[in-house]
Amino acid sequence: MTSTSEDLFDFIASSLKEFIEKEGNASELSLDRRRELGFTFSFPVKQMSVSSGILLKWTKGFSIVDMVGMDVPACMQEALTRKGLDVRVAALANDTVGTLALGHYNDSDTVASVIIGTGTNACYLERVDAIIKCQGLLTASGYMVVNMEWGNFWSSHLPRTSYDIDLDSESPNPNDQGFEKMISGMYLGDIVRRVILRMLLESDMFGPISSKLSIPFMLRTPMMAAMHEDDSPDLREVARILKDILEIPDVPLKLRKVVVKVCDVVTRRAARLAAAGIVGILKKIGRDGSGGITGGRRSEMKMKRTVVAIEGGLYSSYTLFREYLHEALNDILGEDIAKHVTLKVTEDGSGVGAALLAASHSSYDVDTV
Repeated sequence: MTSTSEDLFDFIASSLKEFIEKEGNASELSLDRRRELGFTFSFPVKQMSVSSGILLKWTKGFSIVDMVGMDVPACMQEALTRKGLDVRVAALANDTVGTLALGHYNDSDTVASVIIGTGTNACYLERVDAIIKCQGLLTASGYMVVNMEWGNFWSSHLPRTSYDIDLDSESPNPNDQGFEKMISGMYLGDIVRRVILRMLLESDMFGPISSKLSIPFMLRTPMMAAMHEDDSPDLREVARILKDILEIPDVPLKLRKVVVKVCDVVTRRAARLAAAGIVGILKKIGRDGSGGITGGRRSEMKMKRTVVAIEGGLYSSYTLFREYLHEALNDILGEDIAKHVTLKVTEDGSGVGAALLAASHSSYDVDTV
């Protein structure tokens, strides 16, 4: 993650080589055909074509300085050649784009995809004539997929607290990925840890302060979710996590309830912000009941069935997060419109979706793919 581009891509190529060798003859190709690869690379890229893109910056703890500004598929292709693999990078995708491809393959009403896991991002299908960057470039369908990189969205309207500001300034990428830091699984547990620490510093509710509580990311989001969803009458799971992970023993029930409330507030805010982002996309493409007419009366418009593909553990595994997100969609859109919008869990868009993209951009006759 912090070495050289050659090390990183050699590692990926070696893993791929192992997989191909293990797979054996299960999908034997005719001798004159190369394997074609869909490559999911979930970092901000300036996409130059279906199979080329320049890395703009690293996120998620990666930091290989010599890679920034380089063509990602070219680096991958060179590593494949070094490892003696006859494989062509046919499509460069982002995990959101792979998820949209898979979602659309299974259900043609899919217009957008959202990842809400360790990080968060979204992409959607946009009319080419609405994309200023395109500068006259046309596609056969008249549409293009836009990878939003919404994790880096920022607005003065976002409800930022002192905990968000501190988390951001102490992170490896300050002033970056502001929206992601309020929503995604990498950060929610740490926001809760910071609130508990502040409560301890400002009162003697929990007794002496544990040194563990001062360590960033000591409380992971799955642990926070386990405390939030603890339905035992004495909140014993909350007590266990506070004792084992944060080394705060003998927390009375009243205070365990306060901790659960903190988890609830942080999770509900994250889910509602994610929902607002989804509605923002639907509004942009006229699928929020307005038909794209600003200030138009919704009741007069026939709302089309609209599917948003969602991938990521925070949404699929965290029941309360999912419920709060659905509740917010209903609040913002109104129930009459929200009932036409389906959020569909889509698994392995990064894998299957990228394979579909590679197949659809194959250099061979599509019928034989």
